[in-house]
Amino acid sequence: MMTKDQTMNSSGTNDACSNTIPRRAVLSLGLSAGLACLGARAQTGKPLAARIGYIGDFNGASIVAIANKLNLWAKHGIAPELKIFTNGPLQIQALGTKDLDFGYIGPGALWLPMSGRAKIIAINNLGFSDRVIAQPGISSIKELKGKTVAVPEGTTGDMLLRLALQKSGMTLDDIKRVAMDPSTIVTAFSSGQVDAAGIWYPLVGTIKLRVPKLQELFSNSELYPTYCFPTSFVSRADLADSNPALVEAMIRVIKEANDFRVKNLKQSVEITAGLLNAPLPALESEAAVTKNFTTEELVKLTRDGTVNRWLAGMNDLFKGLGRVTESVNPDKYFLAAKYAETKL
Repeated sequence: MMTKDQTMNSSGTNDACSNTIPRRAVLSLGLSAGLACLGARAQTGKPLAARIGYIGDFNGASIVAIANKLNLWAKHGIAPELKIFTNGPLQIQALGTKDLDFGYIGPGALWLPMSGRAKIIAINNLGFSDRVIAQPGISSIKELKGKTVAVPEGTTGDMLLRLALQKSGMTLDDIKRVAMDPSTIVTAFSSGQVDAAGIWYPLVGTIKLRVPKLQELFSNSELYPTYCFPTSFVSRADLADSNPALVEAMIRVIKEANDFRVKNLKQSVEITAGLLNAPLPALESEAAVTKNFTTEELVKLTRDGTVNRWLAGMNDLFKGLGRVTESVNPDKYFLAAKYAETKL
């Protein structure tokens, strides 16, 4: 198992994707499989280098962890350099400076692809892990008036806090909002330095171990099905045009790892905990509040326009919150056709 910051060199090859593919072997495998393997590698026969970001929780790391465990990188012709981040916006920034090729973002960072700063290459799942939590004795959003509330800037926790206040007829002016890194929020809340926080599982589970009587005031599940909160994988905005073979190879890794996760959820949690060196119960609690789909289901939801409706709903939320100034057609930032048409 690799450490979080280790570069993974995929020197092995799958038989169907070996450097030299005899004609009869290609014919026996089928033309589509042969072309898929050829397309995933550079003309030199070497795996394609890719810098891939992820976040240290179950939703943000499980696909990477499974790909490591099953050696899917080598199978699909990728030599990955894996980098861990604390949130989605930092990965979008790294994509913009070309220090990263692919990343993972939660729903709170979707406004950045909508603003043209990245392309969504695949939907991961729907997350219901976000919460507005408060210290014992605070039992409603309205009781946050005048209180200090911590959020990670530009993340789902930030967005959920704004929506919770809005639903209660309040605004950010009614509270003392403080921007903090997620790990800092865990410490600050546990030590009583802040009254409340917009944060997510598994961090909520970690905080609960220290503050067992904390109050969960609001969840993004309370907005479902009016609004869905998709997590997704993103690429540099120009990558699909400049290196389509790499994007397609990454989609194949995502699709195969995703199907393993759906069929083997318990094992996937264990594999992810191993990658992150994280306590198993924390990741189990996060996995329990996540809705996963098979790749076949996600392809269908992509083709019938359901995913676009999820994204359009988020766009409306971001517009109402002032994150974006206009409604953007998801076709401009979601590579729906490429995702749906890329075969394993």
